[in-house]
Amino acid sequence: MKKLLGLLFVCGSIILSAQDQDPKAKAILDDLSKTTKAYKTITADYSFTILNKEKKQVEKQAGKVQIKGNKFKLEIPGNTIVCDGKTLWNYSKDAKEVTIKDFDVDNDDQLNPSKIFTIYETGYKFKYDKEEKVGVAMCHVIDLYPSVKPEKKKFHTAKIYVDKVKKQVTKLVMIMKDGGQNVYDIKTLKPNLEIADIVFVFDTKGLKPDQISDER
Repeated sequence: MKKLLGLLFVCGSIILSAQDQDPKAKAILDDLSKTTKAYKTITADYSFTILNKEKKQVEKQAGKVQIKGNKFKLEIPGNTIVCDGKTLWNYSKDAKEVTIKDFDVDNDDQLNPSKIFTIYETGYKFKYDKEEKVGVAMCHVIDLYPSVKPEKKKFHTAKIYVDKVKKQVTKLVMIMKDGGQNVYDIKTLKPNLEIADIVFVFDTKGLKPDQISDER
């Protein structure tokens, strides 16, 4: 689980100036940001694959995320994580226990799945690499390089794949310092579906008091 969630904590805190960036890459990422932020909701299914330095598969998992503003619901093997924009519930399916915490949207160290789609906005330099086909979609491939405390990152490069037509993230490859890769494939991305706010509230009624850890 920690490896699967690792992507969600990698954004930095310093916005880089335009002159520090590849103008072609910046134009594509600006369009991507504009498109993504115009969505009222995002529902996405994705897979997460860990490859070792020989590019052999070590682990593969699937997940689903629903996002509505600062609200989100993330379902991964063994865990359901729900946030209504103020409170964060992390439910362990195996232990049948939930941990409850306050949520701070401005805290870059706190889980926020929406950052999967805006990882490039802060704390990175970027450079246009090439065009590459992913499935049936032709994509721009842009390399991101951590510029905020890069020595503390477990990866040295992130390759973001942007659908040329839909202007959506289709794939993200984290190239790790140990030679391995963490690969996130966005299988489906459906914007603007109706999602009721109740989806982003975790119901603890069926749990016993000793199954609830309230850290607020």
